[in-house]
Order: sequence, then structure tokens, then C-alpha cells
Amino acid sequence: MRRLSAFGFSVYQSHTKKPFYRLAICYQNLTPRTPSTNRCFRNDAISKCRKFSLIPNISDTAPSSSSLNNQDHKKPIITDQEDEIWLRIREEARCDVEKEPILSEYYLRSILSHGSLESSLANQIAMKLSSSSLQSNVLCEIILGIFNEDQEIRNSIRSDLSAAKERDPACISYVHCILNFKGFLAIQTHRIAQKLWSQDRKILALLIQNRVSEVFGVDIHPGAKIGHGILLDHATGVVIGETAVVGNNVSILHNVTLGGTGNVCGDRHPKVGDGVLIGACTSILGNVKIGEGAKIGAGSVVIKDVPARTTAVGNPARLIGGKKNPVKSDKVPSFTMDHICFLDDSHDYVV
Repeated sequence: MRRLSAFGFSVYQSHTKKPFYRLAICYQNLTPRTPSTNRCFRNDAISKCRKFSLIPNISDTAPSSSSLNNQDHKKPIITDQEDEIWLRIREEARCDVEKEPILSEYYLRSILSHGSLESSLANQIAMKLSSSSLQSNVLCEIILGIFNEDQEIRNSIRSDLSAAKERDPACISYVHCILNFKGFLAIQTHRIAQKLWSQDRKILALLIQNRVSEVFGVDIHPGAKIGHGILLDHATGVVIGETAVVGNNVSILHNVTLGGTGNVCGDRHPKVGDGVLIGACTSILGNVKIGEGAKIGAGSVVIKDVPARTTAVGNPARLIGGKKNPVKSDKVPSFTMDHICFLDDSHDYVV
């Protein structure tokens, strides 16, 4: 079995002394894995070269979806023809390599050598979380196995990608999100850990949780239940407890805690409804309910229920407009990402 790999290097034109780039390619023998799983791209993939040549364009050398499918014993979960986001990711990757040829090997390993989004993402997560005692190929097999058996997780991956691209102005592309957004990677890894937790594989789930906390700075208990369309913007310092529930299309900023109020057992963590926006450095403590479309201002401490479509700010948090007649929002705050629209001219103390 042969796989095409590539790496970038620069040479200098004699008449201009300016660098230009080409791609070196090589064919290599890889040991096939069992038919029951998709193969991950191995760390030692670039080995003995059997053929070497210069080529002008990454699009000419990147493995096509059809050739990758033929190499795999099992077809990708979703083919290129059916997965518009994956097609877009591959195109973005090729454009990035044209702009930065020095990254061609990295992009080949991470994106262009894979036949599906699931394969690429499993490889990316496994590489990030692996250690000297936790091999990346073992993690990759576990992650791909769960992707294969759970359609809901596969749909959530794409929904989370769209959430990052649409709501975060710093997200310049889908491929940028997959490779560089630790909030996105942390959420996808939590979906793996939560699946293992539900299968009573709790030791492995907790191990993965610990590695995510160490690598990404995000600590989500594998028992927590999280919906789709989730944006963890920046993500550093996010803590979500075991019995927490987060709905769909929720946006959470950095240093947010969905925690308990003590060492009591049982159902002790917040329940966050659909479309909620939670500002940076916010703590929501206890088994409280945050209603659909609510907004929690940055730096707030919430210890009581927040009604749907209202805004709570402060420490302790209070409703804008008061408890009896709170101001209601007619927009979904997690989509608008507007953190200060509740302020008006009456707030003359604001500077």
C-alpha cells in the first residue's frame, strides 16, 4: 500500500536571489490496519522515499478523495460529495499551502491526507493529547471508533464548526478552527469522553478529561451533557461540572464556571437553555436554570434562576429592569454576541 506525502522547501533563483517554493513528494509503504477502523495518519508517516520529484502546485500533489478512499479498507464516514464543509476545508487548506508552502507537510498530515472530516479531526485531537505514555495511534483508534458509531456526534462537529465561523470574527476559516481553536477541539474531545462515560468506561473518560485540562486549559467533566452549535470563545479557564446541562447554540466566553456551591452530591450544577450567551469571567453556581435566550453579563455571579430572554449582570447578579418587570430580548444573544446592548443613557455611571 502506498501513500503520497509532501513537504515544502525553498531554493533560490540565481538571477533574483529570492526564494521560491516547490514541493517534494515521496511514496512510502504503510502497514494496513484492520478493516474495522479507518486508518489514522501516523507520526512516522514520512519514511523511506521511493520516488522524488519537484512539482509546482499543492493541488497537483494532494491526494484526491477517490485515491484516499481506495487506500482505506473502509470508506470515509461521509464522502466528499456529501460533505460540503469537508470540501471547503480541503480547499482552504490548499489555499493556505499556496500562501505558506513551508506548512505543506503540516497541512498534508493534518488535512489533505485524510478522506473525511472525522479522520482529520481524530488525528488532530490524538496528536494534541498524546504523551510518552499515551500513544496517538491508540487515541486515534478510540476516537474514530466513536465517530463511526455515533451520527449525532458527527452532526455536532459540523454544527460547532459553523458556530465558530459565523459568531467569532477572529475565525478566518474552517481549517483555521480545526487546527488552532482549542475551544472547538476541547468540545469535540468532551463529546468523546461523554460517550465513554455513558458506556461506563469511566476511567478512560476521566483520563481524557485530565489531558484536555492539561493541554487546552478547559475542564469539562465527562458526565456533563452539552448540545450542538457550541462556541467556546478563547476557552481558557472554562470549567463545567458533572451534572451540568448545556443546550444548543450556546456561546460561552473564557473563564466561565458552571459549578456547584459545595460538596453536596447529586444534581448540583447549572442547566443552561438554548441560545444563551455567557460573558467572560462569569460563575453560575448550583442547580439553577438559565432560561432560553438569556444573557449573563461578564463578571457576573449567578446563584438563582434567570428567566428566558432576560439579562443578568453583577455580583450577585440582578435582572436588568428588575425582578417584577425584566427587560426581554427579542434576539438570540448567543448569535448576536452583543455583551453591552442592555446599557443605555440612564447608566450615567458607566465610563
